[in-house]
Amino acid sequence: MPREFTRAERVSDAVQQELAVLIRDGVRDPRVGMVSVTDVDVSRDLAYAKIHVTFLGERTQEEIDEAMGALNGASGYLRKLLASSIKLRITPKLTFLFDESGRRGQHLSALIDYAMSKQQGSDQDENDQPVDTEGH
Repeated sequence: MPREFTRAERVSDAVQQELAVLIRDGVRDPRVGMVSVTDVDVSRDLAYAKIHVTFLGERTQEEIDEAMGALNGASGYLRKLLASSIKLRITPKLTFLFDESGRRGQHLSALIDYAMSKQQGSDQDENDQPVDTEGH
């Protein structure tokens, strides 16, 4: 039997899709730049939403903090735009959170690549040793 989605999950998906467009088109702050909305958690009463975002490109922690401040500062404006595009009785209060999973994934991938290159390098060194076929 297929799983039924709760109203909060359906609203969460709609808010995620709409906010991605609204941030891209409506936020002109240069600190924000290219943003990807990775997840939206809406409370059961639909009054609050936690918006998980990540930024495209390399950024320092200071630049991320500034961009998050800009997004949280624009949350009232984005809430107003969201209310006009999605018809809900209550438009959730938006709180933006930085999603570390993309950064962590890139770091782990780099570590794996580094370990693999070290492993291949040590395999090469073992293969370069002369093989004693006479049993000495």
